[in-house]
Amino acid sequence: MRAGVALGLILSWIALPSYVFSEELPPVGDIVQKLQSAYEQTKDLRADFIQETTLRSIKRTEREEGRVFFKNPKNMSWNYVKPKGKKLVINSQTAWLYLSQEKVAYRQKSESIFQSGLLIDFFSGTGKLNNDFIVKYAQPRALDHEGNYLLNLIPKQKMASCDSVRLTIDKNNFYILQLSFDDAMGNSTTLKFSNISINMGISSMEFQFKPPAGVQTFEVP
Repeated sequence: MRAGVALGLILSWIALPSYVFSEELPPVGDIVQKLQSAYEQTKDLRADFIQETTLRSIKRTEREEGRVFFKNPKNMSWNYVKPKGKKLVINSQTAWLYLSQEKVAYRQKSESIFQSGLLIDFFSGTGKLNNDFIVKYAQPRALDHEGNYLLNLIPKQKMASCDSVRLTIDKNNFYILQLSFDDAMGNSTTLKFSNISINMGISSMEFQFKPPAGVQTFEVP
């Protein structure tokens, strides 16, 4: 082995965080249990998010930003602010998608949303990951560069929306920092969460929506 190559390998080993060598990975079931427990014990949650969707057909990535609110059980509110205003509100009875620039709103019974979205069910405080997914550590890396856990979730029943889900789990509090999946068309979506605040006493009014005047409303079966 050339001296330069050997030195490069040694330096790369030194640069790796110590947890790569010193920590053994806990059983993946323990991580899932702590993740599940964290969300079950959360009354409400607020976080900033970045959503990146790569459209395979046109090889373009679209980026959106906003703030999301959860309140158990079965309450979600996604407020998109960049590049366009958009709002997705789900409560125990109704789901609304409001597109402010287009001045249209779509209304649907939330029951159909929860039945078709296993992860939505989980975030809303009613789903069980172990019931719906086979959970494994990601390969070839089970930790990111900060030591957070990387998991791969395989649905036990085939889902039209995705074949698998990849999660980054905070090593300290076991909340989800990043979620990504590919759909049946080969498009990929990644959600990154930051500035997570827990149990802030979010008002139930956050999860109610009434279309503004002049907005056309459509019913979705």
